[in-house]
Amino acid sequence: MPELPEVETVRRGVAEWVTGREIATVEVRHPRAVRRHLAGPVDFAERLTGAIVTGARRRGKFMWLPLDTGDALLCHLGMSGQLLIQPPAAPDGPHLRVRLGFTEGDTELRFVDQRTFGEMLVSVDGAELPGQIAHIARDVYDPLFDAAAFSAALRTRRSEVKRALLDQSLISGVGNIYADETLWRTMVHGGRPTESLTADQVTAMLGHLRDVFDAALAQGGTSFDSLYVKVNGESGYFDRSLEVYGREGLPCRRCGTAVVREKFTNRSSFYCPRCQPPAHMTP
Repeated sequence: MPELPEVETVRRGVAEWVTGREIATVEVRHPRAVRRHLAGPVDFAERLTGAIVTGARRRGKFMWLPLDTGDALLCHLGMSGQLLIQPPAAPDGPHLRVRLGFTEGDTELRFVDQRTFGEMLVSVDGAELPGQIAHIARDVYDPLFDAAAFSAALRTRRSEVKRALLDQSLISGVGNIYADETLWRTMVHGGRPTESLTADQVTAMLGHLRDVFDAALAQGGTSFDSLYVKVNGESGYFDRSLEVYGREGLPCRRCGTAVVREKFTNRSSFYCPRCQPPAHMTP
């Protein structure tokens, strides 16, 4: 699933192309794509038609297009969603779910989603912050992100540190890949109890998280397959720079010890057993 760097890369691309443009046509090709717009596809289209997009914003893994009506087009990419800027003459493809045309007809915005786990909806009065995502915590790029409050909340959570990093009500935008990369840089095992972390360790971890995000953004995010692409259809290439994620059995880039993969819920965690000793082995 796309994480903050991938969604931010898409947001920047969308903002460049659609800000200030008036939506002329809306076509819902698959009702599942707007399943959370409870009033249905017709109402979805009517609320968007004629509105002017005033920007593109993001919180965590969600992005939205504020409209001059005060509403917002809220989008979550899910497992395979793509927002593409394409000319109207481009072939639709088999997974086109929603198409937005503009009064200037040189390009259109397409929501493509192979697995149909992504979604779009119109958030009424949601231009500033859609109510549907108001519960999601701020991320490290948000000017109002409170590092001290995060540190205090993390260390009183009584959880495992990786689980806490993935908790979008505590800090947003972090998924499996970037959690593992951050923990490797911090030299902390994902199973370590949050209450055992010091304030300095949490500060260091936040710094490493931002560094990982910065590096991923500079390379357009991480693409392991064709499901995540930028708005122009190109893949990101941060996967070539991953330090630990997906490197089972390969030598740790810091100490040379073979990277280990272990089950984590329905996913996998990757770590160096020497640099990141499991919690029961941590002094």
